[in-house]
Amino acid sequence: MINPKIDESWREVLFDEFQKPYFGSLKEFLTSEKQKHTVYPHGSNIFAAFDNTPFDNVKVVILGQDPYHGVNQAHGLAFSVNEGVPFPPSLQNIFKELRDDMGCDIPKSGNLTSWTKEGVFLLNTVLSVRASEANSHKNRGWEIFTDSVIRRLSEQKENLVFILWGNPAGTKASLIDEKKHLILKSPHPSPLSSYRGFFGSKPFSKTNEFLKSKAINPIKWCI
Repeated sequence: MINPKIDESWREVLFDEFQKPYFGSLKEFLTSEKQKHTVYPHGSNIFAAFDNTPFDNVKVVILGQDPYHGVNQAHGLAFSVNEGVPFPPSLQNIFKELRDDMGCDIPKSGNLTSWTKEGVFLLNTVLSVRASEANSHKNRGWEIFTDSVIRRLSEQKENLVFILWGNPAGTKASLIDEKKHLILKSPHPSPLSSYRGFFGSKPFSKTNEFLKSKAINPIKWCI
């Protein structure tokens, strides 16, 4: 039996997932990787998105790809970095859109933990990475796990907002019931694509408009 340290509400929702053979293989892979390489984020932070936003509290899902692979950047929340770490380019652009959309000042910290406490589930599709090697833990089982997470959120909850930035995230729309939830798709905030429609997409205000229309408290996006 595989029993990762994860918030109790998520443990109940995902219990059967942790018993599946692929998850055992994933755990073996991670054990081997940690013996040979530096892996981010720290093991205690791999499930930080789940620990910070219990299942019952999720209102919004923002989907990232894999964790940042630089020193002291990743701490288990998609797009977020630890205190005192310079903003990666995508996060800089997220904060520019936040300013233009919601009138927020550009934050001094790139730590998005305050969003998670508002009900924003910051999920990467892959939850670990080898230092300095982007996508090095791709196709090892994490995607099976996070696809299941997205499906269960869609099936078991109502009136969520799924914010899907970029083509890889956009493909996950097939896992979501559009009759029950709002899906917001746009180009990725990366400098390579942000000017193709990410800027001006107003994901933050659109999210709040939808939540309010369903009598759900909106997100306090300003950090």
